[in-house]
Amino acid sequence: MGDRPPTAELGVHDVIGVGFGPSNIALGIAIQEHNSSVSAGAALRAIFLERQPRFGWHRGMLLDGATMQVSFLKDLATLRNPSSSFSFLNYLHSQNRLVDFINHKTMFPLRHEYHDYLEWAAGRLDYLVEYDTEVVDLRPVVHEGVVAYIDVISGRPGQPGRTVVRRARNVVIAAGLEPRLPENAELGDRLWHNHDLLHRLAQMPSTPRQRFVVVGAGQSAAEVTEHLHTRFPQAEVFAVFARYGLTPADNSGFVNQIFDPDAVDEFYHAPEGVREMLLTYHRSTNYAAVDMDLIDELYRRSYQEKVRGPQRLYFLRASQVEAYEALPDGTRVHIRHLPTGDKRVLDTDIVVLATGYNARDPRRVLGSMEDACLVSDSGRLQVARDYSIETKPDTTAGIYVPGASEFQHGISSSLLSNISIRAGEILDSVLRRQELEEPLAAIGQGITAPSYLPAQHKAQPQN
Repeated sequence: MGDRPPTAELGVHDVIGVGFGPSNIALGIAIQEHNSSVSAGAALRAIFLERQPRFGWHRGMLLDGATMQVSFLKDLATLRNPSSSFSFLNYLHSQNRLVDFINHKTMFPLRHEYHDYLEWAAGRLDYLVEYDTEVVDLRPVVHEGVVAYIDVISGRPGQPGRTVVRRARNVVIAAGLEPRLPENAELGDRLWHNHDLLHRLAQMPSTPRQRFVVVGAGQSAAEVTEHLHTRFPQAEVFAVFARYGLTPADNSGFVNQIFDPDAVDEFYHAPEGVREMLLTYHRSTNYAAVDMDLIDELYRRSYQEKVRGPQRLYFLRASQVEAYEALPDGTRVHIRHLPTGDKRVLDTDIVVLATGYNARDPRRVLGSMEDACLVSDSGRLQVARDYSIETKPDTTAGIYVPGASEFQHGISSSLLSNISIRAGEILDSVLRRQELEEPLAAIGQGITAPSYLPAQHKAQPQN
């Protein structure tokens, strides 16, 4: 790709990322490494807009001793570029812990450590990010009869009166996950989702004896159950789940191939019925599945309490919560045992819903651009192999939605396994779009510089 006339490009970003979690951090790394390999005139202009005031990733579940369920080699860059300075191994080297980690003989870092790695990588890309910035609309910009650009409208959270406009050729919406809640549950002071666990526990008044109910059958539910049982040695902890027992995660070598980069391509091009079959077959690799070591530990504790007492840990298996009733100092939980239909009522101090997450619907961000996007008969956005939303013929601007297309890209869509490869694929797609475009003049016409330039321009480090 040759140099572009700098005057024609003034003020327009090649990529604007919505959100700055692991997926867009990986894309930022790919862009930085691309820019370092080309001339200044051919470098991509990119910025990422993040609602949080600083980087944070599942902070409420950074439990002591909790480990990752994905190999450290599937980090932000290694599978795409094994020599990247953003690898987890280079992070360890920078922290003077590489030898110690090797001696630890594990492929799965502590979650605390992996969060620190992500924060370290995000910090190195600080010049690309505007924090405390919420995107409120995407507006089409028509040039010579086609939607060639997108105006990204953003403001400060809680300050709707003041907005900033940035113009882009491509927008990457990586809005992350949001808690999945039972229909009959409403979050409150005594009923939480596990994503906020540590923050809530820090604010909870201490009493000599407490009772917790944990709802869910997956890894997070098991971790929360273990954490509460350990942290509150006088408390009773009731784990409620619809299965007869906690199901081990299937992480064998052959099954894990469902997360391989090649599997994404095969899955995408498979017939819809085959995709649904594969998702059903392999849900136990990620959903409602628990590490075997943790299952064994919880069973050991339960059995030991039955032998020696007192019993504080209870597993209400094959059971379902039918109603949550708010009390002045807690929650009343109505539970039905599914095989017998027997009902039980528990008055509890705290209910923790470890009921999983859903990918945030990108349509919440699309705003005015939604009309340009194609939708399938089932109502889903049509997403191409390169993670771009398929658009009407009069639209050339790109909109990418990594993490929100499990139905088309497979079970790894919202997971960490392929984020480095996916970042490279999105970067390649952006570059291909650029090569296909004819030189356009007067790109910045119609808006003035103060309306789209950030308040403080951050210079890119020269490395």
